[in-house]
Amino acid sequence: MNKLVLASGNAGKIREIGELLAPLAIEVIPQAALAIDEAEEPHDTFVENALAKARHAARRSGLPALADDSGICVRALGGEPGVHSARYAGEPKSDQRNNDRLLAALESVADRRAHYCCVMVLMRHGADPQPLIAEGEWHGEILRAPRGDGGFGYDPLFLDPELGLTGAELTLERKNAISHRGRALTQLLERLRGTQ
Repeated sequence: MNKLVLASGNAGKIREIGELLAPLAIEVIPQAALAIDEAEEPHDTFVENALAKARHAARRSGLPALADDSGICVRALGGEPGVHSARYAGEPKSDQRNNDRLLAALESVADRRAHYCCVMVLMRHGADPQPLIAEGEWHGEILRAPRGDGGFGYDPLFLDPELGLTGAELTLERKNAISHRGRALTQLLERLRGTQ
């Protein structure tokens, strides 16, 4: 496989996944470059949404397709925002408004444990009966105020306690080495090598 469609319109995800796949000489084509619209994400789980996105892009493009569905799950909020992370504060999508809503929801909450979850799906073609599925998690806690100006989404609020840094304070290379998305893609690539 030397070419695949990335079923995402999120510039941050496109950049991170492109960086992770660069050493493998896999050309990553964002679905928008092929005039493929974003798939519906009506499901309540990351895995179902990732499957829907990958299947949609593979069928529309005729190429292998990679999709992820990811979000932040806050323990004190019963796992919310979860699959609704990108639209937590409604439409249009806004990282700033999502972060503001999360801070408001946790204003008087002492337990600020959270984790990012990423489910990644690779479909070799639109009717692939056995897509490759991988999952990664990145555990940390939610700060009371944002820190850092890198990353995207909830990264300015998400503290990795071992590093003492937020996702927004990490270089892209370092973030990819420890993040939920980096872990899921590493696992997916290991499975892909095992099927070739």
